Amino acid sequence: MADQDSILRSAERKYWKRMPIFVFFRDARLVFKLDTLGWEILGIALPAALAVAADPIASLIDTAFIGHIGPVELAAAGVSIALFNQASRITIFPLVSITTSFVAEEDTVARIVVKEADRGSGKHSETKECTPEVDNMLEDMEKGEAEKKGHRQNLENSSVENSEMKEFMPEALKLDLEKGSTKQNHVDNAESSSTSAQESQNKELMQPSSTLADHHMDKDAATKSENDFDTTVDSKSAIGCSSKKKTKTKTEKRHIASASTALLFGAVLGVFQAVVLVFGAKPLLHVMGVKSSSPMLVPALKYLKLRSLGAPAVLLSLAMQGIFRGFKDTKTPLYVIVVGYTTNIILDPILIFVLRMGISGAAIAHVLSQYLILSILLCMLMRKVYLLPPSLKQLQLGRFLKNGGLLLARVVAVTFCVTLAASLAARLGPTPMAAFQTCLQVWLTSSLLSDGLAVAGQAILACAFAEKDYKKATATANRVLQMSFILGVGLALIVGIGLYFGAGIFSRDVNVLHLIKIGLPFVAATQPINSLAFVFDGVNFGASDFAYSAYSLVLVAAASITTLFILYKSNGFLGIWIALTVYMFLRTFVGIWRMGTGTGPWGFLRSRSFWS
Repeated sequence: MADQDSILRSAERKYWKRMPIFVFFRDARLVFKLDTLGWEILGIALPAALAVAADPIASLIDTAFIGHIGPVELAAAGVSIALFNQASRITIFPLVSITTSFVAEEDTVARIVVKEADRGSGKHSETKECTPEVDNMLEDMEKGEAEKKGHRQNLENSSVENSEMKEFMPEALKLDLEKGSTKQNHVDNAESSSTSAQESQNKELMQPSSTLADHHMDKDAATKSENDFDTTVDSKSAIGCSSKKKTKTKTEKRHIASASTALLFGAVLGVFQAVVLVFGAKPLLHVMGVKSSSPMLVPALKYLKLRSLGAPAVLLSLAMQGIFRGFKDTKTPLYVIVVGYTTNIILDPILIFVLRMGISGAAIAHVLSQYLILSILLCMLMRKVYLLPPSLKQLQLGRFLKNGGLLLARVVAVTFCVTLAASLAARLGPTPMAAFQTCLQVWLTSSLLSDGLAVAGQAILACAFAEKDYKKATATANRVLQMSFILGVGLALIVGIGLYFGAGIFSRDVNVLHLIKIGLPFVAATQPINSLAFVFDGVNFGASDFAYSAYSLVLVAAASITTLFILYKSNGFLGIWIALTVYMFLRTFVGIWRMGTGTGPWGFLRSRSFWS
């Protein structure tokens, strides 16, 4: 009886441990382990976080230069930058997010197809050496013919398996394989139709060399890395060869339909944004509070119109960053961004002060740096992928529009919550608004550091789901979430201590400093929650769970807006921060709910086979 009770208790414990909610605590002891997965996450997350931090740092330096022109120009630039960033954020976030996931998925599927094709092509045994004797050459030639027959037989045996893979193969890759197959058929036909005695003799003499070349090509194709399509060909001379010569071809470019589609959308959205901001600058600035009689109007119009000319470059370069992220390459965009923003910082004093262009010089410097970033990224990307698809039918317009529309609704909901909070703070007066703006910037800027983990999680998860490697998908999600929580705890300590002792950097007004200290507990204590919320976004995007991410955030925004109005009326400045804390808790909760209940793309967490 006691044995039966212990068995039942053991089974009950196993049942509870297999519930999806407990997946978040799985392998928690490995959070600091620098294993293969840990290095892969850090290799993507650190450059991505630095790239995210580069933009506000460059903007801060840019603002410092403009501030030396005069207070009116500084205020005008601030309003124009806020308007430009708000317009860009609505289009940038959906474009970059879906591009990263789609490129990672498509690239992974293409690599799987190529692996299967190489695996089905068979392997040849390697010939160690060749001699000038005709007898040896004939022996090698006969051996090569036998290997060719075996090679063709392997291809026939694998045709059924490869035909199934073709159903999931991107159309561009199908065209490439068909071209290669057609080319091989032409070669075989040419060899079989040769009737000249001299040609036959030449073919016999050259057969060992070609056999060896084919052999080495197959061997290298079977062992090439996932991210590199280089092919190394070893060739030997037909007569008296004693050394090997290796020639490496360039990295094979790929057709990635989602990359071409992202660039198309980036160009269209960039031009559209530029046109709207240039021709609608005055009414838009009026909405932002810049009246016709304001001294800020003229410099704000100059800065906004000039900076808007760089909108196509901004959208296209960010689309390319999404493509590189899909390839798990965040270092290349980081290096290019550093070069671009360094150029911006160098051009600022030259154009503003030396050439006496004032605020217009600052805008021109920024635009030139953005087009420099675009040019370099474009050159780097052209080495990896074909920018134009084989046909317009390959473009994934419907898929981008559907998921982009969902994320657009999500961005609008999120932006509206934060904007409403700022608007309510402004109604309290200039002093509460100054304190709120300081707390808000620290609150958001510190949390942006977790975006690097979100990018890493999204890229790795997209590949894992494409490969149907659910073990790696779960391990990756757990690791980035656990790392984000640890990061959030560290940020809470840094922000709490730093803002408590360093609030005087932002203002010398006693009343402003008093209100900053009131908001300080919320700014610091919510850092772990903020980090989890941002990384959950990356997890959802990596699983291509865009619909849930959009609908859940719309509901969260609706609840948060109601909470904002209620708490604002009853508690004023304190109520706004309580409502924002509730907002971030709800964002984190919907992320935990999706994965913790094993629904949507995480349905495999409810199966026994996963936990066995």
